[in-house]
Amino acid sequence: MSRESAREVAFKLLLKIKRDHAYSQLALNDALSESALPRRDKNLVTVLVYGTLQRELTLDTVLSSFVREEKKLDDWVRVLLLLSFYQKLYLNRIPDHAIVNEAVSIAKKRGHRGIVGFVNGVLRQFLRRGVPDFSAIEPVGRRLAVQYSHPEWLLDLWEKQWDRQTALRVAEAGNQVPRLFLRVNRTKIDRAQLSERLTREGARTENSPLSPDGLIVKDGLAGTAAAYRKGLLTIQDESSMLVADAVSPSPGMQVLDTCAGPGGKTTHLAERMANKGTVIALDLHQHKTRLIDDAACRLGLTNIETKVMDARKAGSAFPEAHFDRVLVDAPCTGFGVIRRKPEIKWDKTRADAERLASIQRAILEAAAPLVKPGGWLVYSTCTINRDENDRQLNRFLQEHPEFSWESTLFSRFPEKIGRSRVSPETAMLQLFPFQFETDGFFIGCLEKKEQRM
Repeated sequence: MSRESAREVAFKLLLKIKRDHAYSQLALNDALSESALPRRDKNLVTVLVYGTLQRELTLDTVLSSFVREEKKLDDWVRVLLLLSFYQKLYLNRIPDHAIVNEAVSIAKKRGHRGIVGFVNGVLRQFLRRGVPDFSAIEPVGRRLAVQYSHPEWLLDLWEKQWDRQTALRVAEAGNQVPRLFLRVNRTKIDRAQLSERLTREGARTENSPLSPDGLIVKDGLAGTAAAYRKGLLTIQDESSMLVADAVSPSPGMQVLDTCAGPGGKTTHLAERMANKGTVIALDLHQHKTRLIDDAACRLGLTNIETKVMDARKAGSAFPEAHFDRVLVDAPCTGFGVIRRKPEIKWDKTRADAERLASIQRAILEAAAPLVKPGGWLVYSTCTINRDENDRQLNRFLQEHPEFSWESTLFSRFPEKIGRSRVSPETAMLQLFPFQFETDGFFIGCLEKKEQRM
């Protein structure tokens, strides 16, 4: 039995993501962990899957110029053609004949002779005529949406909230291949020791510039597997590692993580506390609290308690003024992680943003009474939408005079982070994905005022 090619694996993954609404990151990780493909081919699969999803609107526009009744295409035929277009337009080392031959080979396994001939004909016509002229697309918002392969409404949102240049830079960054970051488990090993160990095991890394706990994987991901199993590291984007710096928990503290699944930030807080004190981790879904428990076990952490709970009901589950730190890593639209989960930009809508903003407000309201006087309420999201981020916290402060901006937040970050400060008088950080090659991320830190006697 012949082994599947990298393009066939990528094709099947894309079809699964589109048909079954599978998460691209999870589907890709699962498929590649079980695959016997050599590392080079696994890298190609990753590029093909992410790239085709990221550039879907651009590729669809190309397809529409060669196929009159695109809506009548079977899902698999459309996916196969988009995958083929992507290779020609964005990868410069794949010869034309390989693109056509692979597509025809896959079509033969799936369809009748007529479909095979159709795929072959469309691709040969595309190779002869090239890409249509996007400059003729009107209005300009639609043209930019096609060129940058983002929904027109989302580009419009970013342009109104910042400006067009920022919107387009965010969009272009969302079309890049994400970097891989590792977080050292301080309770077992330090960063230098972990880096040396990974080098011996075949992984090349360098220190992250933003987090003292982070490493960037430059090559040899397979070399990290043994250290991962031993609980020496966690895979986590550098931007979300900054949450632990914002929360800044000390050993012995009582900390509440209101929306904790799958546990990346929860375990980071527990590590920073040297496995002393308590981190109570809430999540609405039991399978996510199990993931937190599994991660804690792997990392050797015993100071985490998980509870299946809607964070909006946390106010009735714990005494008032009980926690030194409360983290609200709120459910959000996720527009900061589009390069890792490109399907987000196609699946989320403006209505989703409004609905999630309402949920975020409710969680903040439930969390506020639980913070001790002198304690901190840290709010974070992985999105780029002011209605979910700085506007959310500004509104909260207007309605809660017992809180104020926590004044030392930026002293806990590297100096270069200062350029991402939302405004001088606030304790809010908005990272854009084009700034440091991380995910887009937002963090705000509030302090509950001490009670006057």
